[in-house]
Amino acid sequence: MTNLPASLAAYGLAALAEIAGCFAFWAWLRLGRPVLWLVPGVAALMLFAWLLTQVDAGFAGRAYAAYGGVYIAASVAWLWAVEGQTPTRWDVVGAAVCLAGMAIILIGGMVRD
Repeated sequence: MTNLPASLAAYGLAALAEIAGCFAFWAWLRLGRPVLWLVPGVAALMLFAWLLTQVDAGFAGRAYAAYGGVYIAASVAWLWAVEGQTPTRWDVVGAAVCLAGMAIILIGGMVRD
């Protein structure tokens, strides 16, 4: 049986690590931050990859597909919390639809066809 709470925690932490790592590259290339921003960025991306291996899923593709919904919702939260931009209703609805898809994939993977 899949450990759903642990998987959700791993997904949440993975999303934070991936977005932080990608933001470090964004800050360096688009915001003119020093190249040293890449050091914690690369470390965050390595943490992200490791965290995805901690998800209790039988197949990598299923773990990655379900993660997509979490990533989208976390990106909208990042937009608001870090970048100070209020998400539009379309951002929120889109993220909710993606989380529903994530739930279908993750919970459906617990059921044997």
